[in-house]
Amino acid sequence: MHAQRGLWLFLVPSGSVLTLVLLYPLGYAFYLSLFNYYLGAEPIFIGLGNYIALLQDERFWSSLRTTLLLVGASVSLQFVLGLAVAFGLYKLTFATKALNVLLFLPHVVTPVVAALFLRWIFMGRFGLIDAILIGLNIFPPDWLGSPNWARLVVVLAESWQFTPFMIIVLYAGLNTVDQSQIESARMDGAGNWMLLTRVMLPAIRPLILFVLAIRIMDSFRFFDTIYVLTAGGPGTATETVTIYTYALGFRLLEVGKASALGVLTLLITATAIALVIAFLYRREKGAF
Repeated sequence: MHAQRGLWLFLVPSGSVLTLVLLYPLGYAFYLSLFNYYLGAEPIFIGLGNYIALLQDERFWSSLRTTLLLVGASVSLQFVLGLAVAFGLYKLTFATKALNVLLFLPHVVTPVVAALFLRWIFMGRFGLIDAILIGLNIFPPDWLGSPNWARLVVVLAESWQFTPFMIIVLYAGLNTVDQSQIESARMDGAGNWMLLTRVMLPAIRPLILFVLAIRIMDSFRFFDTIYVLTAGGPGTATETVTIYTYALGFRLLEVGKASALGVLTLLITATAIALVIAFLYRREKGAF
């Protein structure tokens, strides 16, 4: 027992780092959210006033709806494409390692650089896609100037960069499925679709939960790609909660309100992850 107590000392370095880089900033953000604090002015304690103001702010609800739309569309597209490609790689018998490396390349590019590259592709009149369409006598849409097209471009940009992460993780998961179960299913006449949906996906359910949780959390922090592509426009068509937080904190200098919005974003993200867990394990008890 005494020896086990001594093992806790090994957690002190990592625990100290987590406290400094995670718990302290989170606690300080919650502390600032209780104040009417404009940068450079004296903070005034208002309790939950910032939270009440945000819940009554139509711009907050608009940005939240946009965030949920973009997160739902992009994560769903990433999962479907990632699973399809991962299963294709699983069935492939040659060159899988080379294809994995090639498919992972978009994920290596930093989001800002990728967004600049995609902005050049979708730029109105002078972009690569517009040049090709005009050369074919097709009048192109205003990709970044139309609300619906801008949302589509943002979803495609996010999916292009982060689908490789889904592919790698799901492909690794599919390779861990018990081969005896797969062989039994094949002997019973199961095709590829039945094999995937009835045998392999249930077997890697914890991994699916992990990859969806990671992507949902990352997508809720969706900022750099949108900021470079559309800056939240046209109007507020692609303004997510993080873009609104940036506007409050660094343009309007409402640090207290921006901190409150950050805390609300954390709660919303945690709720989304809880819903994913409940959906994946809705018929099982004690899964974790």
